[in-house]
Amino acid sequence: MILTFDAVAEPVPGPKWAARWNRSWPAYETWFIARGGDRGPSQKKCREALKRYMPELISTYDRLVAVAGGSDRAARFLSTWCPPTYLGGCSLAAVGNKKDVRLVRNYDLSPELNEGLLLRTEWSGRAVMGMVEFLWGLSDGINDAGLSVALAYGGRSEVGKGFGVTTIVRYVLEICDTVEEALLALKRVPSHMAYNLVLADASGQTASVELAPGGGLKIMPKAVATNHQSGKILADQPTFTRTFERRAYLENLQSKPRKLNRKFLRSPLLQDRYAQGFGTLFTAEYDPKALTLGLTLKGARWDQAIHEFAEGQRTIDYAQEIVSEATNNAESGDWGGINWSQAASVDWNAVAQDYANGCGKEISTYFLSETADLLEAA
Repeated sequence: MILTFDAVAEPVPGPKWAARWNRSWPAYETWFIARGGDRGPSQKKCREALKRYMPELISTYDRLVAVAGGSDRAARFLSTWCPPTYLGGCSLAAVGNKKDVRLVRNYDLSPELNEGLLLRTEWSGRAVMGMVEFLWGLSDGINDAGLSVALAYGGRSEVGKGFGVTTIVRYVLEICDTVEEALLALKRVPSHMAYNLVLADASGQTASVELAPGGGLKIMPKAVATNHQSGKILADQPTFTRTFERRAYLENLQSKPRKLNRKFLRSPLLQDRYAQGFGTLFTAEYDPKALTLGLTLKGARWDQAIHEFAEGQRTIDYAQEIVSEATNNAESGDWGGINWSQAASVDWNAVAQDYANGCGKEISTYFLSETADLLEAA
């Protein structure tokens, strides 16, 4: 339940990125093998796909592969072409006008499943700052033109031929200045799974798109997103993720840009189910005009700016939140209508792990014969 967040600046991939690779690759390699990555496209096909769809990233990709040691498996992993499935839970919204604009996201998952890395780079000659996933992709970020992007899992485990979405977010921020340019790029780069993106730029323009597995996108009428998409396809585990409740709240949200962040720090957007492996690990507030990011980590604010970036570290203990939540509920007698005799026998961490790994199982399969793991953790 402890996650350390590091803020790191490195203009081109070098010793700092190599250190992160050496630290994280053993776990990623285990995941890659277990999820069938070795049965995926060859290294040659992976590089060809990257060169076809995102040629501006080829030189950076080649350097990353070299720094990582140059192995075949590392090269295929870093390409994120047709990768194993992976999911995540988030709430996103952007509000803008000519005077002000904000993009805010909550990142909801188990502390074990986030890299905790805020990285500032100049890989393509421009400054990009964001939260890293898969060692060079981004779950959210901003560039020196003010373009900001954040992603959320689209709620279905269907897979198509495409790239991991975190690499797509990186690509958009490396080559685009505006939301309009980003939408054009997103139309031609296929995602391997269903994902939702919310975007904002320095002009105040905002957008939300649904990426379809294998390619294609749908522009949504409002710049908000949670963990399902429009249409007839049902979302995975909507009760567990509370995606419809969160989406309804965002759809009805009336907020000025400067006040948007505070809306994400309360229910129903703020998730405090850390014992279930589904709590808000951080809230990220991007200001495209000021070129800044404000991270809220369990109530504590950590501000960064593209042109005044400061390396540092924050360690967050999410277990304290579990104890506090359990104590408050016990004192008030308010358990939210939950059937704790049933809930106590669920391995909630297994639910979250399985959800994040894209297995798509129902929560009911996790009822155990043992007792009260959840209550004992609290």
